[in-house]
Amino acid sequence: MARIEGVDLPRDKRVVIGLTYIYGIGRSTSQKLLDSAGIEYSTRIRDLSESEVQRLRELIGGLTTEGDLRRETQLNIKRLMEINSYRGLRHRRRLPVRGQRTRTNGRTRRGKKQTVAGRGRRRGATKK
Repeated sequence: MARIEGVDLPRDKRVVIGLTYIYGIGRSTSQKLLDSAGIEYSTRIRDLSESEVQRLRELIGGLTTEGDLRRETQLNIKRLMEINSYRGLRHRRRLPVRGQRTRTNGRTRRGKKQTVAGRGRRRGATKK
């Protein structure tokens, strides 16, 4: 199993897909890395030689990935909240940030609402 940037890449996947398991590397970045390393996209990770894995490690070492990228993203969000920008307020209220509707949907950010007993009836109304 190849280990790059502290991530164990799945052995049976193609390299172009396996590299996307590293936070900060998507399909297009993965393809660019493989082109510059001279590795076929269809090669399985288990079939990579140690020199190819080392070449990939060196190329990925020049990118911001994993812990550094997560930290940088969190600092950016924290900065937005501190300067009271609109996006920062949306983050603080745990609402969608990128203009999605909130009247319906939005469950990913807002979570599932819990029902509270007795909320449907008016106060003071007696049941007959």
